[in-house]
Amino acid sequence: MNETLDIPILDEQIELCRQGNTKAYYVIYKRYAKSMLNSSMRILNNLADAEDMVQDAFVDAFKKLDTYTYKSPFEAWLKRIVINKSISHLRKKKAIWVDITSVQASDKSDEDSVDEDLFTYEVQRVKKAIGQLPENYKLVFNLYAIDGLPQEEIGTLLGIAHNNVRIQYHRAKKKILEILEKEAYYG
Repeated sequence: MNETLDIPILDEQIELCRQGNTKAYYVIYKRYAKSMLNSSMRILNNLADAEDMVQDAFVDAFKKLDTYTYKSPFEAWLKRIVINKSISHLRKKKAIWVDITSVQASDKSDEDSVDEDLFTYEVQRVKKAIGQLPENYKLVFNLYAIDGLPQEEIGTLLGIAHNNVRIQYHRAKKKILEILEKEAYYG
């Protein structure tokens, strides 16, 4: 089967999965396992835990295929399951969230300039800088900037206020830029 499943073929595979076709399960798994593992790794930062969460997410997704309604892309539906499982795993490990809603973020124009500056750096350097962020900043940054979740949904998933998500995201961008500028200055 072609690695780039088009929508009709994907829909057909999903329907075959609903009928219990094990080959279709494998096709879907093969198609999405790597990207789901990447999403979970960005949250958990531990390969063994991320692999477990991805496996659990696929099992849940295949069990709950009847709830998939085609209103959103299958990959987005599956990614939400992976993200929810990964965040739940973090909670079980008692990750601590600091509420910073009382602190004011900079104005929007400052945020825009930070966004533009981030893209001037090489991808690997940016990834390394993201890895140096405090856990709460890293999680918010990855969920918003990499996984594309809306800030309101991130707040709901993490049990924090939308404003807190916005502030943490803004601070994460600024911290990444500081790390990159320091690295460029000091080599």
